Amino acid sequence: MKNILYVILIFGFFQSVYASDIELESYIKSFDYAARKEMKMDSKGLIDLLKQGKAQLIDIRFPEEYAAWKVEPSKNIPLNELPKRLEELDNNKIIVTACPHKDRATIAMVYLRSKGIQAKYLTDGLIGLAENLRGDNAKEFINAINK
Repeated sequence: MKNILYVILIFGFFQSVYASDIELESYIKSFDYAARKEMKMDSKGLIDLLKQGKAQLIDIRFPEEYAAWKVEPSKNIPLNELPKRLEELDNNKIIVTACPHKDRATIAMVYLRSKGIQAKYLTDGLIGLAENLRGDNAKEFINAINK
């Protein structure tokens, strides 16, 4: 809950600067329990959607973080580059934003939703995803996405 309030405060501060003010305000005004549930995705759900080709994983960490450690298949679009790289998102898929925990991913998800993009954030972060992609799970996952 603290993360959501933090995100709202950040975007509220920049409200007079960005053209997406109306979209963000609309998103916040319509926010309810269903929206709260809808914005989240755990690693197991993400793995299933990736296997089916229904999700795009966006790693919003800085390039150096991504180069040091990445999870496939993900696309690196650092949070500070997201506004100018929206055309790289596959609008036919659910966009799942991720970082090691979930702080930056939450900010990215709110921004994308304010632009009308179907987005979720990874609740257990990239660390949780890595935990779910070990051993036999990793092999099965890679085989499924490489079909």
